[in-house]
Amino acid sequence: MEPAPKLTLNNGVHLDQVGFGTYKIPASDAARLVAGALETGYRHIDTAALYGNEEGVGEAIRTFTAANGVSRNEIFLTSKVWNSDQGYERTLRAFDASMDRLGLDTLDLYLIHWPCPERGMFVETYRALEDLYRSGRVRAIGVSNFQPNHLRQLLDSTGVVPAVNQIELHPWLQQRELRALHDELGIRTVAWSPLGRGAVLSDPAITAAAAELGVSPAQVILRWHMEEGNVAIPKASSPGRIAENLDLFSFELTEAQRTAIADLDRNQRSGSHPDEVN
Repeated sequence: MEPAPKLTLNNGVHLDQVGFGTYKIPASDAARLVAGALETGYRHIDTAALYGNEEGVGEAIRTFTAANGVSRNEIFLTSKVWNSDQGYERTLRAFDASMDRLGLDTLDLYLIHWPCPERGMFVETYRALEDLYRSGRVRAIGVSNFQPNHLRQLLDSTGVVPAVNQIELHPWLQQRELRALHDELGIRTVAWSPLGRGAVLSDPAITAAAAELGVSPAQVILRWHMEEGNVAIPKASSPGRIAENLDLFSFELTEAQRTAIADLDRNQRSGSHPDEVN
């Protein structure tokens, strides 16, 4: 299986274009599933304080690197500060708590999980991330679920352009305006729920492309993300699906298939709107 391509962030740090997402993976399963992903070839793992599985994620990384002679630097790990921990001092404490749970010395990417605009604390929270970045405890910093107005407010008040914005993104929610702003500012787009929580898999345009290419509907959608330049972090819980989600580089979508997927955009979210999460 070909490894995922590495993309360069705006500070020169590299990450794999396909990562293994751990949202809703129980703490009891995290070490096993993350270890399986690493053994399959993933080198990009995504977690968060909210997920309650940082201990298992860290255990899997420590065990895998020790057993296989793999450098910790070869694995890109993301975590996120939760909404109730926003604010400068609380964010610093939340970061320390996450690192204790992970059992690691450094983190590759730390994100603000949601902007929570009504609370008005994301600028203060981001300043804590900037200090963590400048101290070398984090290799890159960014945000998640930020809309254009949130990004502009952040950039007007802080000094480090976010390396990524992790957003809900799939063929039914393509967020073209936001992605264009990312391109303008040099921010990488990372897609959470890249398969639309499974709902998009049965769309006729997706199933038709899968039949034409001899691959699964999930592979069609993830390949679309690759060709769009997005980073995708699908979750899977079986070895077959974990492997399938990384097996994206032996085929390409046709122009007709790409056009059909572009026409699927209906601004339909499977999760909450960022303006409504506080």
